[in-house]
Amino acid sequence: MSDDHTHVQEFFGARAADWDARFPDDGPSYAAAVAELGLREGDRVLDAGCGTGRALTPLRAAVGPSGAVLGADLTPAMLQAAVRAGRDRDGQLLLADVAALPLRSRSLDAVFGAGLISHLPDPAENLRELARVVRPGGILALFHPIGRAALAARQGRQITPEDLRAEPNLRPLLAGSGWRLTSYVDEDARFLALAVRGD
Repeated sequence: MSDDHTHVQEFFGARAADWDARFPDDGPSYAAAVAELGLREGDRVLDAGCGTGRALTPLRAAVGPSGAVLGADLTPAMLQAAVRAGRDRDGQLLLADVAALPLRSRSLDAVFGAGLISHLPDPAENLRELARVVRPGGILALFHPIGRAALAARQGRQITPEDLRAEPNLRPLLAGSGWRLTSYVDEDARFLALAVRGD
C-alpha cells in the first residue's frame, strides 16, 4: 500500500465513527447534486470515495430498483459506518481504490465523487481510471457540500492558485483525463463540477 493510501485510511479511519454527526445538514445538498447528474431509471452509477455513503440513497432514488449503485472507498471504517447507517441497502459497497477499480471498462453511466479530488494521489491518472469505467457520454460529478472558500475558512487556510478545484486548473486536468467540463459552480453553499466523458 502506498504512503498516500495509508495517509487517507488513517485520516478517514479516525473520523469514520462520527463523520455523519459532524456534518448532519449535508443531506439536501447531496440530493441536489445527484439530481444534476440527470440519471435515469436503470442507469449504473458509482459513488467514488463514498465514505459513509451519504450519496447512496439519492443515487438509488435516481436510478430506481432496476439501476445499479456502487459505493467504493479505500477506508474499511468508512464502509462499516455506511453499513451501520443502513446505506448498504441502497448500493453495493466495495473496498476498492478508485485508482484501480474492479469494474469493466465502459460499464457505468455516471460517477459521483464527493470531496474526492483533493484526496487523489495522482489526479490525472485517477480521473483517467474513472473515465475508463464510464461509457462515452457518461457523466462525472465532482462535488463538495460547501464551496472552496468556505471550506478553506473552515480549515483555517487560504485558497491557493494551485487548488485543483479552481476552474483554470480543473478544466485542463479533466480534458487531459478523458473528460470535458460542462458546468462549474463554486459558491459558499456548494461546489459542483460536471464533466462528460469523451469518445
